[in-house]
Amino acid sequence: MSTYKKIKGTSVQSYSGDPENPIKGQLWYDSVNSEFQYKEQVTGNAWSTGNSLNTARRNLAGSSGTNYTSALAFGGTNPPPNTALTEQYDGTSWTEVSDLNQSRDYLAGAGTSTSGLAFGGINVSTRLGNTEQWNGSSWTEVSDLNSARRQLGGTGTDNTSALAFGGEDDSTAHMTNTESWNGSTWTELNDVNNGRLMSNGAGTNTSALTFGGEGPAGASAQTESWNGTSWTDVADLNVTTNALGSTGPDNTSALAFGGQTPSATAKTESWNGSIWTETSDLNIARWALAGSGNSATLALAFGGQNPAITGATEEWNAGVALGAWYTGGDLNTARDWIAGAGTQDATLAFGGETPSFTGTTESYNGTSWAELNDLNTARGEISNTGSGTQTAALAYGGTNLPATSSALTELWNGYTWTEVNDLNTARRRFAGTGTSTSTLAFGGNPNLANAESWNGTSWTEVNDLNTGRGNLAGAGVDNTSALAFGGDLPGNTAATESWNGTSWTEVNDLNVAKRNLGGNGTQTAALTMGGVVGPPNVIQSQTESWNGTNWSNVGNLNQIRASFTSRGTQTAAVAFGGQSPSFLTATEEWDGTGFITRTITTTTE
Repeated sequence: MSTYKKIKGTSVQSYSGDPENPIKGQLWYDSVNSEFQYKEQVTGNAWSTGNSLNTARRNLAGSSGTNYTSALAFGGTNPPPNTALTEQYDGTSWTEVSDLNQSRDYLAGAGTSTSGLAFGGINVSTRLGNTEQWNGSSWTEVSDLNSARRQLGGTGTDNTSALAFGGEDDSTAHMTNTESWNGSTWTELNDVNNGRLMSNGAGTNTSALTFGGEGPAGASAQTESWNGTSWTDVADLNVTTNALGSTGPDNTSALAFGGQTPSATAKTESWNGSIWTETSDLNIARWALAGSGNSATLALAFGGQNPAITGATEEWNAGVALGAWYTGGDLNTARDWIAGAGTQDATLAFGGETPSFTGTTESYNGTSWAELNDLNTARGEISNTGSGTQTAALAYGGTNLPATSSALTELWNGYTWTEVNDLNTARRRFAGTGTSTSTLAFGGNPNLANAESWNGTSWTEVNDLNTGRGNLAGAGVDNTSALAFGGDLPGNTAATESWNGTSWTEVNDLNVAKRNLGGNGTQTAALTMGGVVGPPNVIQSQTESWNGTNWSNVGNLNQIRASFTSRGTQTAAVAFGGQSPSFLTATEEWDGTGFITRTITTTTE
């Protein structure tokens, strides 16, 4: 009989609690709680925001590389009637390249960013059979489809091998025709079982899927699998939709995203060869978008409409380490609009509202909170502010009288608070980051763009944010390097700006516009979580991670919360207090490596 020791080469060790640094897959016995536990890597799927197309459009098509680092977008419309524009994606940004020979929308695409195919579509009122091959630098007209049509589906590996199906011609609203491209001509093959338009597909001309779209009875969830000879009905999508985006290598693996249901949707579904499973949503709900990628694990979504036409681009990663939040010790005093300083296991929390203004100060050691000396002036509306460490911190601004912003600044020496020089501009509901001797404060209500720098003695006004706002969050190590994100104008914003010590530069937006959110980390490695989205106003738990270029969705908070503070790094953070909508004592700690501890449940008979 096999034992754990025989399989792993070691026996299960007993600890009084947890090991100091358990590794992935490690199993141990916790003698304090009489439990077997193990360390597990949490993985998941996520869309993250990339740079937008240069020209926003809908009803476009795309060709791809092996993942989202190379793609081609062509055709579409904005404004009507349509365009021949072609753009190429290098994993960071889109560049305009040579146009199609025939402008059109409602077309299909196949192939890669260096060997692509464009076919079908409509130019004003003329259904097209035109086919064009892309060689990496220009388009060349080749043989037409046998059946000119628009709103068709298409897929294929390169400009010598593709499949066209469905659509609408001058006489048939829901075509069943299937055609295969061999690099020179189109050949008619067996029809799809269910005629429809605005469907989409994935795969090759010998192993493909078609799904969604609109049939005679309206929007469809039907899925059909192609084996190179004929189509077979298989399991439906979970969401009935048309005008969606798609990607995938063959009929055993695919991704479907967006579309109309009849309103724009952000739903994403993954196909494993047998069934569709709902997974992480797009950040922007939309229809008439395009997708690229010969993989269901690395993909790109771009363009579309909801309700305005957009050039928004999103990158898909499957099976990535998402990180995880786990429960820490509760604050002694429940409150929102709280400020803080320090690290995950050496944190200072001060001020806030209970609902009255408070100067309460507490210290966290990674396990529990202890009460310390209060601020000299009780104050609220200071969440996302506070700078420094657990033993050397700075508190500034906020509200200490109803609806009156404060400029008061206090310095913490590990034991007591001392009043020092005030801010130049009284402010509340703003953000601040840095150390007790090098701090940056920025934004605030109502719609302030003002930024100020603290040098350990006094505040100096510096260049304003590009977008004035309150209820925002920030990250940064000192007054020369910071990140500002989210907030309201009024109206929630996803705007993100980077500070280089002299000026603010607009960079890629959050995936979700929100206010009263938390934030921590650095200018190039930040974390944001929670906050309020809407209208309607909804407190939520979503967490996003910033890599210096893009925001990516990662593991959600366990507790929805707003008007709180988080401190620490992108991989080791702590979030505490806030509202949900009641005042919270709850504390959560973040492990950005994606490792969590699981308990093995045993039963006795």
